[in-house]
Amino acid sequence: MERIVFEENNNRSLAIFDNNEVGYCEFEIKDNKWYIMHTVVLPEYGGRGIAKRLVLTLINEARKRNIKIVPICSYAVKMMIGNEEFKDVM
Repeated sequence: MERIVFEENNNRSLAIFDNNEVGYCEFEIKDNKWYIMHTVVLPEYGGRGIAKRLVLTLINEARKRNIKIVPICSYAVKMMIGNEEFKDVM
């Protein structure tokens, strides 16, 4: 079983496959904004779109809370900067 969960108390989204943590996307809170600092997926789970789903989970949670996101990690920067789809949360 595969799932992505938002862990508000840990400031991250977490990818779980077969009850194992296989990736996460962490953020820090500064000035009421979420700064995405790290997106990590275990190499053996690469190429499955997990990193994208981890970042999208944070974006969707930020939208619900009307919080702006500042992408810092290279993956989030590549995914979000210049993409009209995410203009509302940046």
